[in-house]
Amino acid sequence: MKLGLNLGYWGAGNDAENLVLAQEADQLGYSVVWAAEAYGSDAATVLTWIAAQTDRIDVGSAVFQIPGRTPANTAMTAATLDTLSGGRFRLGLGVSGPQVSEGWHGVRFDKPLQRTREYVAIVRKALARERVAFEGEFFTLPLPDGPGKALTLTVHPAREHIPIYIAAIGPKNLELTGEIADGWLAIFYAPEFAGELLASISAGRSAAGLTMDGFDVVPTVPVVIGDDLGACADQVRPYCALYIGGMGSRDRNFYNQLASRMGYEEAAQAIQDAYLAKDYAGAAGAVPMEFIDRTALIGPRERIRDRLAAYADSGVTTLTIATYAGTLDDRIATVRTMAEALDESGLGS
Repeated sequence: MKLGLNLGYWGAGNDAENLVLAQEADQLGYSVVWAAEAYGSDAATVLTWIAAQTDRIDVGSAVFQIPGRTPANTAMTAATLDTLSGGRFRLGLGVSGPQVSEGWHGVRFDKPLQRTREYVAIVRKALARERVAFEGEFFTLPLPDGPGKALTLTVHPAREHIPIYIAAIGPKNLELTGEIADGWLAIFYAPEFAGELLASISAGRSAAGLTMDGFDVVPTVPVVIGDDLGACADQVRPYCALYIGGMGSRDRNFYNQLASRMGYEEAAQAIQDAYLAKDYAGAAGAVPMEFIDRTALIGPRERIRDRLAAYADSGVTTLTIATYAGTLDDRIATVRTMAEALDESGLGS
């Protein structure tokens, strides 16, 4: 099992600190650092900045929003980032959600699975430097009634194959991820519930004539180190409440649905009710301690170290951490401690 670092969204006032964390992870031998985007900073610019100031660590998008770029534009960006970084770029993709897709990008949130399938197919064709011609339900290249012609990417990526990851939650999306991607970007990953999720991934791999060998399972796991378990959990509660309660509409919140499938349906409903009523403290307080403990690494160093075995045994290949410590010194200490804990556990690769 390898380690990754998720910096989340840029522009929250801690940009310089995030660069320090990325550089620390680079020196400690972390495998990858990820950056996200929603409707603020874009991940491509952030990753370019980080790649220019690190040496070995891969830089990955977690995620580029599919409705925010044409597939050809994404291929151009991926090829450019891979070239500039010396072959260190990983392309993470996600469909976003109905509110951002339709409200920010002006793209209908229709048939996200089919859109993802076509999108990845075009990106792969472009990155392979094939002449890009495609006829699908959502994408047609070139347009049939104009002067456009099928073109070939002029940039040569540093590698023949840039790995593609998909952020997936639902069973059908997980199957698709296993079928067409090189890795899965997971959220609220609980080793105790992973069997059901990875069964869907495996089914997709089988449909494509593939096995799980070489497939990268990459959950982002919040980490808070401390002696007081409850106090550590409290640092993660607002994050859980935001996603389970406030991401998407009442009827279309994929994170809420995931929590329900994991057995927390009553709590998920209470969190959403409170959050949509703008009772954010109440929503955070409604997150079950068991849910936090299963989907985050909290508590004393030794407890976290021993918990790593559950992730490795469940099939995780790259454990990406998101530090929720307060100060920069504490965040650096978390990044260092996780590297030490993985080494002590004997699970590192």
